[in-house]
This record gives sequence, C-alpha cells and structure tokens, in this order.
Amino acid sequence: MTSARFTGKTVAITGAAHGIGAATARRFLAEGAKVAVIDREADGFAESFAGQPADRLLTMAGDCTDAAVLADFHARTVAAFGPVDILFNNVGQSGRERAAQFHESQEEVWRFVLEVSLFTAMRMSRLVVPAMRERGGRIVNMSSDAALVGDAGLTDYAAAKMGIIGFTRSLARELAPHRVTVNAVAPGAIRTRAHDRLTPAVIERIKATTPAGFIAEPEDVAGCVAFLASEDARYVTGQTLLIDGGRWMI
Repeated sequence: MTSARFTGKTVAITGAAHGIGAATARRFLAEGAKVAVIDREADGFAESFAGQPADRLLTMAGDCTDAAVLADFHARTVAAFGPVDILFNNVGQSGRERAAQFHESQEEVWRFVLEVSLFTAMRMSRLVVPAMRERGGRIVNMSSDAALVGDAGLTDYAAAKMGIIGFTRSLARELAPHRVTVNAVAPGAIRTRAHDRLTPAVIERIKATTPAGFIAEPEDVAGCVAFLASEDARYVTGQTLLIDGGRWMI
C-alpha cells in the first residue's frame, strides 16, 4: 500500500492485538497514520506489528470493558499523537463457549456480551467526541451481520450488535453538523482466531450459506474501514456496511 492519505492523522483502535483490529491498524500505518491500539492480550502485539514504524505506533495492554482503562488509553494517545481523528471501535465478543439457546442462556453472559460489544464503543466514542466536534473526524463501529441475520444461539450478541447500529445512526445525526461521520461495518465470516476454532463441518456450512463461497480475511474488513475513514467517504454517515459475501443483503 503506497497511499499516504492518512498522513498526520491520529487513529485509535480497540481490540487490536490480532485479527481485524491488527489488520486495520497495519492498513492505517501503511497509509501514513499515527496509530494507537489497545488489547488485553498484549502478547500479540509483537507478532502483529513486527516491522511496523515504532515512531507512529502506540500499543497499550488493557481491558476495554474497564472505563478507567479506556480513559487512560485515550489520554496516552492524545499525549503521544494529538487528538484522535479516526476511532475504530473494534473490540467485541460473543459468549463463545458460554453461548446458548436463549432459554438456557445466563444473564451474566448477556451482561458481558453487551459490555464488551456495545458499551465499550459508547464509552470510547464519548472520550473522542468533544475534540471531534471542534475539529471533525471519523468514527467506525464494529457491528456484525449476526445483528441482521439473527443467528440462533447468539441472541445476546445479535442484540448488542444491533445496538451498535442504532448507536451509530443516532450519533451520526448528532455529529453531522460538526463534520464528523459515524458508520458501522458488519462482517460475516472472517478468518480470525475465533473462527479458526470452528470445526471443518461448521466452516463448510458457513461457506455453503455465503453466496461468495469463501471466508474472507481480516484485510478485507480493514480496507472497508479505511474507506469509511477517508475523505472519499465524507458524504457517507449513519450507514452500516455489510462485509459478508452476500449472506445478508440490504
């Protein structure tokens, strides 16, 4: 990638030690941005960012569900690189091994899924919005096609990710007069570590229900996030871009 369209821009990304978050951070670095990333699995930073420009990369270990940790991350980012121009609220998670049919699900799991998948985005956005109202900016939120498809066994996750869509639309309307766009991406089957835990039979079933017929790479999402964060998308706000090979079409 040779473009320098994000030169001088400060980017903050949550949940970026691996997968989509790390791929998106590398994409912004390749296009000239200063990038701050946070993840509780800090051991992944060394591998994900080997060879990346250290003077334009800030990594921080921390739990994104802790409001104080997010505030510290924001403060460190601003101190190192200046006000955040682009925020990618990437962190999120389903119940994974604790996921269950709704009648067997536990409220403890609901609360965790909502906390990590919705409240982190709201908290981080609240930290960057005051400066963005003065300077303009871009916010991209991580939703999922599960919000629209309504996958069985993922009621809490679907609720959280549909909440992201509603949050995106409302915040977009508030911030549009201030030259701030707010959009969401909604990936489907992407080859991440969580996806690698699935059995071959499940993988084949996913491929069979995806019109494109294959599972995408994290870089496929990174490119869409970069577009929404760029000047090319200055007239796009309040939208949810599905990146799922046609599994759900709007």
